[in-house]
Amino acid sequence: MTDLGGSAQSWSLVAFCSVVTLTLLLCVLTGPDRDDLEEFYTGYRTLSPLRNGLAVAGDYISAATVLTIGGVIALCGYDGVVLALSTLLSLLLLMFLLAEPLHNTGRFTMGDALSRRVPGRAVRITACVVTLLSLIPMMIVQLAGVGQLLAFILGFSDGAMQTGCIVGAGILMISYAALGGMRGTALIQIIKTVMLLGSGLVVAVLVLASFGWHPGTMLDTAARRSGTGRAFLQYGLQFSDGPHPALDMISTQVAIVLGGACLPHVTMRMYTAGNARQVRRTMSWAVSSVALFMLVITVVSLGATALVGRERIAAADPHGSTAYLLGARAVFGSDVSRAEGLVFSTVTTAIFLTLLASVAGMTLACANSLAHDVFASRNKGMPALREMTLARACALIVGIPVVLLAALAQHRSLQPLATLSFCMGASAIAPALVYSLFWRRFSKAGLLGTLIGGSVAVLVLMSGTRLVSGSPTSAFPEADLNWFPFTTTALVSVPAGFACGWLGTVLSGRRSARRARERYAGIEQLILAGPPRRRPSWSPDGP
Repeated sequence: MTDLGGSAQSWSLVAFCSVVTLTLLLCVLTGPDRDDLEEFYTGYRTLSPLRNGLAVAGDYISAATVLTIGGVIALCGYDGVVLALSTLLSLLLLMFLLAEPLHNTGRFTMGDALSRRVPGRAVRITACVVTLLSLIPMMIVQLAGVGQLLAFILGFSDGAMQTGCIVGAGILMISYAALGGMRGTALIQIIKTVMLLGSGLVVAVLVLASFGWHPGTMLDTAARRSGTGRAFLQYGLQFSDGPHPALDMISTQVAIVLGGACLPHVTMRMYTAGNARQVRRTMSWAVSSVALFMLVITVVSLGATALVGRERIAAADPHGSTAYLLGARAVFGSDVSRAEGLVFSTVTTAIFLTLLASVAGMTLACANSLAHDVFASRNKGMPALREMTLARACALIVGIPVVLLAALAQHRSLQPLATLSFCMGASAIAPALVYSLFWRRFSKAGLLGTLIGGSVAVLVLMSGTRLVSGSPTSAFPEADLNWFPFTTTALVSVPAGFACGWLGTVLSGRRSARRARERYAGIEQLILAGPPRRRPSWSPDGP
């Protein structure tokens, strides 16, 4: 790891401690009443569209976005920019296709939205299992990233120190989710988004200024210092060592677009808006914020390659996860003034808070699903206080194994886990939501088939990718079980998920199809248009 200098370390350490103290205090102050279930799960739907939009943007601008996509942009150029645009396209898909129907049908969790169409405890339990399978891998990635980030910033390489950072961050994530609930985690996401956008804009401006405000000069320099020449600015560099680079890139894009739009910690934000108009305004703010940050991360990451060079970025981390920080550091040079140290510490603190906020939101989504869909669904008359206590206990139940797994996996490649989360969202959750919201005939067998079949397809296929084994940068480089030709599973597992839903519905018989149509007819207006508005009890012309 590269030592960033004593001044930068001191600034960053002070900023980390200050932000942690402030956010914990805000979580306690804004946390829900001890018996107010609606406030814990949705924040009473009182968040304004701007604040809710920044929170949704915060879920999208996760550590995977900042570190992984930033690294791909720095190492592979054009392919990374395409992935950044795919992330934005994912948010647009959520905005135009799923946001309002999810708001209209859901209450607290994804299980609520699915069981509105197909009631039953089996559906809720399966939805909870898929929620855990899709989010826990990403939580491990983000939490392990805390140790790597602090090691990079503070300049230590002791494994025990990194493990200690992971455990400390795990305690913080559990505290954020258990104490703050929806409103508390949303507040952290808002602070993170504002800090990340503000500091990123300053760094992006400085990067452009260092190249005389000529983006073309920056691109040419980045291509030259990438060691790949003009291939850096062309399609296909990221998967050039694979057997099918073009199809591999398409598969990755499908996983990001569909998976990013349907991950449960993102869809749960749709339940916090007050009405359909607020959902639309929320998504408008979210799209604007994410689009701005995609521009920022593109400039900073390409600037990192131009200023630092591809070799140094790859030496710090083979996947380029430190490219964003190296780009920010390179802008200031070797002598860091107080002002520059403050800006750089803001950048590092924003990324640190990004890791914590993202994993806290995912912890909350998992805990809510476990408490509401599994435990509360078994006891319909469960008191609100007991369910809230269960949700907070579930944050601990989910958080402790994640901390242990992150500590164990921190020295291995974590890219397979991040890919697994997006592929689960694209292959199991996306088909289930699309069918449930828009297919009249969709039956219970089809829904369970989609959730289970899509999940099994991802888990089986992922074990054969070169992200898991068969290459020096895989999670298990000493093994070679590489039998699947693509890096991600989406090109096969997404059609498999949709096919399982269709097949389960067709095989369930005509009687089941008739009941499904009747059920859909009863809630079609709710799904597509929301609850009917109340008519006024008076008119200008009299009663």
